Amino acid sequence: SERQRTRRILRVLDPQYGMYVWPCAVVLAQFVWKHREELSGKTVLEIGAGVSLPGVVAARCGARLFLSDSSEKPSCLQNCRRSCEANGLSGVEVLGLSWGEVPPDLLLLPELEVILGSDVFYDPEDFEDVLVTIVFLLRKNPRARFWTTYQVRSADWSIEVLLRRWELDCIQVPLDQFDADKPELAASSLPGRHTIQMMIITKKHG
Repeated sequence: SERQRTRRILRVLDPQYGMYVWPCAVVLAQFVWKHREELSGKTVLEIGAGVSLPGVVAARCGARLFLSDSSEKPSCLQNCRRSCEANGLSGVEVLGLSWGEVPPDLLLLPELEVILGSDVFYDPEDFEDVLVTIVFLLRKNPRARFWTTYQVRSADWSIEVLLRRWELDCIQVPLDQFDADKPELAASSLPGRHTIQMMIITKKHG
């Protein structure tokens, strides 16, 4: 069944090299797998990738993958490379990208169709810088969509005001639409008791 195939691919991709998989990453990877036919042949960038589980799944679905994480944390960039190596992916470019900055490598990327980000809205102090990065990417790639998962850590934290300020549209996708509403997912203990939201963010048109 589709669910069994999903569980199998994510279990295979779950890293065993001391790199932690956040609950949001597993949920986003499940969404990517659910839309695997749509991703074949598409160009995908994962931001704040870390262990890169959603991006690796996208690449396994036939996407051309680029990965990025903080340029200030070489260990995070190395984690991206290790994940690719562990999963038999070659030729994946890894970029240093800190929130709110536009490094030259970002300007050289080909046209993007999907941008991935799991748990990038982690620290409220960084929310606007994260959105500045996303806004730049969506303006440069107006047909692109930002697929992101968000872990609810406080009822006081919200990006709604920032989305309006930066003229972005956001659709929340119910987890049961892609079989991610289970206490355990992909034969792991994630997401467990965490409250995860799946969102699709796009540039506002008109």
